[in-house]
Amino acid sequence: MTYGEFWLRYLRAHARPATRVLHYCGSAAALAIIALAVYTDDYLWLVFAPVAGYSFAWGAHFYVEHNRPETFGHPFWSLISDFRMFFLFLSGRLASHLAAAGVGL
Repeated sequence: MTYGEFWLRYLRAHARPATRVLHYCGSAAALAIIALAVYTDDYLWLVFAPVAGYSFAWGAHFYVEHNRPETFGHPFWSLISDFRMFFLFLSGRLASHLAAAGVGL
């Protein structure tokens, strides 16, 4: 599978808006924790970044989307895609990607 194929599959696995919102919360929390670690020069905080990110994301898959997180099969591509989706959302450019994957807003 190419990354382009994975990306479309990833978006289909995040079809419900609530799933995406919970992913955005997790991504934002992880980035905030990383910023806190750098700001305070206390890198022990970095332990909590993946915990925050994945707790929101996996909760979304188990309780909202009712599917298996893509992280289990493709951890690196999934992490990249989490942040890609987050930044496309923030920039207002996610809708065309969702449409290409056959996912409505």
